[in-house]
Amino acid sequence: MSIDFKLANVLGTVFSSGTPVFTPDGRAVLSPVGNRVSYFDLVENSSFTLAYEHRKPVSQICVNHNGSLLLSVDTDGRGILVNLKLRQVLHHMNFKESVGALEFSPCGKIIAVAAGSALQLWHTPTKLDERQFAPFVRHRVYAGHYAALTSVSFSKDSRFILTSSQDMSARVFSVDKEDSFAATQLNGHKSAVLGAYFSADQETVFTVSKDGAIFQWQYSDEEEKWIITRKEFISSHGEVTCCSFCPKNSLLVTGFSGGKFGLFELPHATTIQTLSVSQSSVDHVQLNETGEWLLMASAELGQLMVWEWQSESFILKQQSQYDSLRCLIYSADGTRAITGSADGVIKVWDTRSGFALVTFTQHTAAVTALKLSSRNVLFSSSLDGSVRAWDLKRFRNFRTFVAPERVQFSSLGVDPSGELVCAGSLDNFDIHVWNVQTSALVDRLSGHEGPVQSLDFSPDGSLLASGSWDHTAKLWSFFGRTATTEQALLQTEVLNLCFRPDGKHLAISTRDGLISVYDVKTMAQVAEIDAKNDLRQGRFETDMFTSKNSSRGNHASSISYSVDGTMILAGGNSKYVCLYDVKNAVLLKRFTISKNMALDGTLNQLNSKNIVDGLSVGLIDHDEIDDSIASGIVDEKTRRKWKQNTLPGTKSRPMISASAVSFSPIGRSFSVASTEGLLVYSLDEKISFDPFDLDMETTLENCLEASRKGDHLQALIMAFRLGLQQTVIHVVQQTPVASVPVIVGQLPLVYLKRMLMFLSKESTHLEFNLLWLRSCLEYHGRYIGDHRHEFEAALRSVQQFILTSKSLTDVAENNRFSMKVLRTNLVRE
Repeated sequence: MSIDFKLANVLGTVFSSGTPVFTPDGRAVLSPVGNRVSYFDLVENSSFTLAYEHRKPVSQICVNHNGSLLLSVDTDGRGILVNLKLRQVLHHMNFKESVGALEFSPCGKIIAVAAGSALQLWHTPTKLDERQFAPFVRHRVYAGHYAALTSVSFSKDSRFILTSSQDMSARVFSVDKEDSFAATQLNGHKSAVLGAYFSADQETVFTVSKDGAIFQWQYSDEEEKWIITRKEFISSHGEVTCCSFCPKNSLLVTGFSGGKFGLFELPHATTIQTLSVSQSSVDHVQLNETGEWLLMASAELGQLMVWEWQSESFILKQQSQYDSLRCLIYSADGTRAITGSADGVIKVWDTRSGFALVTFTQHTAAVTALKLSSRNVLFSSSLDGSVRAWDLKRFRNFRTFVAPERVQFSSLGVDPSGELVCAGSLDNFDIHVWNVQTSALVDRLSGHEGPVQSLDFSPDGSLLASGSWDHTAKLWSFFGRTATTEQALLQTEVLNLCFRPDGKHLAISTRDGLISVYDVKTMAQVAEIDAKNDLRQGRFETDMFTSKNSSRGNHASSISYSVDGTMILAGGNSKYVCLYDVKNAVLLKRFTISKNMALDGTLNQLNSKNIVDGLSVGLIDHDEIDDSIASGIVDEKTRRKWKQNTLPGTKSRPMISASAVSFSPIGRSFSVASTEGLLVYSLDEKISFDPFDLDMETTLENCLEASRKGDHLQALIMAFRLGLQQTVIHVVQQTPVASVPVIVGQLPLVYLKRMLMFLSKESTHLEFNLLWLRSCLEYHGRYIGDHRHEFEAALRSVQQFILTSKSLTDVAENNRFSMKVLRTNLVRE
């Protein structure tokens, strides 16, 4: 099994802070997610997260007008230039000041950066024949404003720039020195100017201030200066927090502090639409190029919305998980990921699209565990003293289980048939057993002397494993004539345990950093993995010692077996997630879940200049008035959470951790419930270039040439060697149907698994893919059966594809007679 997992998506967080933007074609939205950037395709209903990371949360992003380049800047002013189509980082740049706005010129050759109170213009390479040694060449620096800039906008011909500032003024600058005579200052507002824009004919300038004033400026030949020709006020809706302008339709959209947005037509500021879309302030708005879709974001609640104002409907409406994630589980087919959080909210996520399908809010305290039965029923336990059963087809809570006395449930187990549900408590240390059909408490398993931290049923449902803080793990067999119990004594507290997929081994994670593997039949230890040094956490701001001497995060609080049972994934209160080989007890790969320096514990060493008398200067809250909220760098929600449990005048930061890890049942991905959301790591070929057995003659040109000449087998082998998904699609679709059995029969076995994984992906050519699959199973079925262990993940994907095909077949069958009637009517006409 390959271990080349790469970050594919971040679920649970759609917007944190900064400025989300539309792509130039208006089909997608780019949104800052912590120190990363996520891409939301509004047409295909899909999403992914770019793999690169900033050192601090992203505050500004912009895309050039052909959608090939993306520039993102963090709160420290460090920018990263990315090829958006290839998802490759091109250059790192430090602007050395906090950046308030970014904008590519319409020609794409210049980028304007509002760094503090100064405006910087940089040349960016746009053509291959423009050879440059430096990716960024500074063109000019403009001064004149006395406070931080709030917006930057270019004229349509890329000759002039409009800037607005918190000093209550706007300025016009020229890109080239030949037009320097046009530079001027626009004064008259009584509050900070949030935006300044050119009209479509570039004869008029509109400025919008925080107090709701909209000024129209035109150049007077008599006075030889820009004068105010019209004033409009929209302050009745509240304080303006953000604005955006579409010159094509002369539409202005503004966001207000009360959670409303307003759409106005300029120059008369005619109200077209106002609507309350959030319970908190709207922090960012933007219109797409055509002015049909409106993008809105609220940092306090983590909301991201795309509104079509003409039809008055949402194209996209997503909200981030408000509190930290506590638990995680996959559905049986791997298409859904389910998370539970500390605020009692359960969310069901579509792993393909990255969007939330449903949210359950019935729990009143933290959700501690989630389990799924074979009947597609979700069970959840909570500190509110209840265990709930959820129907994932109708999305409703149909059973609630409680104990005779009020206790807090910390763990959960469900037998594979879904008939029994067990929950371990923190208070009386018993395991409560309920019958799902009757909701009756049928048994209480006593024996543990500490809180029951983890429960897990064996795959066949014959055994229940429980782990407790009393240094023991027990195996309960209560389906026979007499209840039997076997016990394993550990050195320290048990944090988590899980059965291997075949049920023969039991892995137990303890607080001393060890992962012990036991044979279920004999309860003899067969392997031991030492994860102390691999999961060691970084140094915290409050630590008086180095990270090497810290024992805070040197254990795995969550473990998960891979599908084939050869590897274990481990995570805990650390910035690392580790993948181990069980047989050899060695570390295969260590994943860093975040490099965000805004989180505590990501650095192994603190900067010595920030440490005075052994304490970090970062603990001191220098601005109690909260200037950062006014600048939009840190949202109020984050600020409020940081100030919890801190002394006046001090501040704290959220801690980096991986509270839960889980392998997908398909085996192609795994997820990590972390401080920054649900991180999904995948082996998907679309994410990475994965060549196989390359030689000098294996090139894209030779592959396409072989396909054109009719040598489809050679072209297919070359496409698999190159590892390019689009090339494989092209070669397969160019293959005649009559040649499919011949090509499959001659296909080398080394490419068989890749072929099955490719054919099991979603495609519009449903029948064509099924013909390929039938030929693969007819010619290589015996080999696949003899090596089922190797093809298990591929066969799961094939089975899922066949089930999808069957559902579409049922729909077509139901519509068969309707199609006959319609066809008959067409013939008559």
